[in-house]
Amino acid sequence: MFTKMHAAEMLRCVVTAGLGIAAGAVATSAAQRRTFDALDARLKYLERTTQTQRHTNLTYQQRLHWELLSKAMDDADLAEVLDAYGEGVSTKRQRQYLYANAMYTNMVLNYRIGNFTRDQFYGYARGMLQNPIVREYWHATQPHRATLDSATEEAQLGLMVDDLLHQLEEADIDEWWVVGEPPPA
Repeated sequence: MFTKMHAAEMLRCVVTAGLGIAAGAVATSAAQRRTFDALDARLKYLERTTQTQRHTNLTYQQRLHWELLSKAMDDADLAEVLDAYGEGVSTKRQRQYLYANAMYTNMVLNYRIGNFTRDQFYGYARGMLQNPIVREYWHATQPHRATLDSATEEAQLGLMVDDLLHQLEEADIDEWWVVGEPPPA
């Protein structure tokens, strides 16, 4: 009888211990899940903060770029510092090139911070390239874009505009707004 009671008591202890271990595992798992969820929420917050800071930095850089270009457009002596187009570019044309650069840089910024989709960027570029001065500017600055790291977003957008300009120059239709397809992202 002692053996049966001892065996039953031991079985009850083992079952109780097993249930205790299982309950502890469930509690630990729930606590880990809460910790994981809290860490995940914090990570998402930090990612949003980082993205917001990146957009702020890009916007600030764009503002500085515009201020520098504005000074150069207003002062021929300062514009000479930015003259990297080669011989034969008049002061008037150089100022127009600086303005075309400001327009293009603004489009790039809008794309990079998410105000434009890739298709919208492409559409704006197509419209911009209807102006002969902008086309001339784009050709004059090709050597500048050639120095960009081809893996950068800026270089990829420039190549996309290069291709679009080539398609527009080769097109034999007056409906420029239908020329070209943006490459897949």
